[in-house]
This record gives sequence, structure tokens and C-alpha cells, in this order.
Amino acid sequence: MMREPKQDRSRATRQRLLEATIECLADSGWAATSVSVVAERAGVSRGATQHHFPTREDLITASLEYMFDSRMTLIDDGDLDAAPEVGRTEAVVTRIVDQYCGTLFKAALQVWTAAAADQELRRRIVPLEERFGRVAHRVAVRQLGVEDDADPVVHRMVQATLDLGRGLGLADVLTDDSRRRAEIVRNWATQLDAVLADARRRRARDVRTG
Repeated sequence: MMREPKQDRSRATRQRLLEATIECLADSGWAATSVSVVAERAGVSRGATQHHFPTREDLITASLEYMFDSRMTLIDDGDLDAAPEVGRTEAVVTRIVDQYCGTLFKAALQVWTAAAADQELRRRIVPLEERFGRVAHRVAVRQLGVEDDADPVVHRMVQATLDLGRGLGLADVLTDDSRRRAEIVRNWATQLDAVLADARRRRARDVRTG
């Protein structure tokens, strides 16, 4: 039987460590996420772990990058491009909210909390979260079929949708908030749909009279 190439094994080990870090952060919190705990959870020796990530800070920073990429993959899955127009807005809002209610967000929340009291960690995480916010907004605009994000009302509503998702994710940390969350998503999607429809009508009117 052919052995897996060394480079592939190294990449697989690195990914296991990053995934184990995220799971540990979400399940056990910041203080409990040590290099040794992560290594044990990933089934990797401490020496191999330190080969990839010499310090805890290196491991956490790499995990933040991995969380960013994974969160963007979840929010930008692409399937909605083929979704029917009816119910599309609710489908987009649901996807955004679901992204904030999963393991990745819970892990990120642990890091945010730690960063509030750790200036060096805050220096590392703020640029990543600012980048995530910008990309998430662009993705939401595209998925919602927004024609003019320069419209201040539309821009604020899209941003409010992302803020709503974050707030509902926080509400879900301690208790299962799924039933209330589903109703909020439906109601918000109805309001957002009305705003987007009104913006399309204004745009069409401006084109005709322009």
C-alpha cells in the first residue's frame, strides 16, 4: 500500500490541530485551550504539535485565520444563486444567522472575550474581524441580489442583518433559542424584503426619469 506523501500528512496534521483548537475553544473555553489539551484532542504528539505551532499564541493565531476562512465558506456556500426568488431573502437571513449559531462563532466568542483583556491578542484579532465584517457584508449584498448598496437605507439594513445574526448567536450560547430565533428570522426577512423591493422600485423609477 502506498504511503501518504509527507507533505499531505503534515497538512492533515495541521488541520486536525486547528479543528481541535476550535472545538476546544467552543466546548471548554479560552483558559482550558492549552497546547497539550489540543494535541491530545487531535491525537497528535506534543512534539509534532510544537513543530507546527511552537507557541500557544502561534496556534491560536493560526486558528483565527482558519476560523475566518471557515466562517466565510459557511456564509458563502453559493447554493442560493439557484434559489427561487420567493423565500430567497429568508434563506439568506437564515444562513447568516446559522453561521453565528455554530461552533465557529462560539469559538470566536471565546477569543473575543480573552482579547478584551489582552492587548496583544486584541491587536491580532481586530484586523481579522474587520476583514470578516467587510467580506460578510459584500457576500450578503450579492446573495440578497442588492443592486445598489450605496443606497443608505439598503446598506444599513444589510448591516443590521449581520448585527442581528451576531446578537442571535449570543442569545444561543447559554440556551437553545432556536424556536424564537426562527420567528425573528421570518419577521426580519419580511421587513428586509420590503425594503429591498422598495429600493428596486426607486431605482427603476430613477432610470426611467433619468
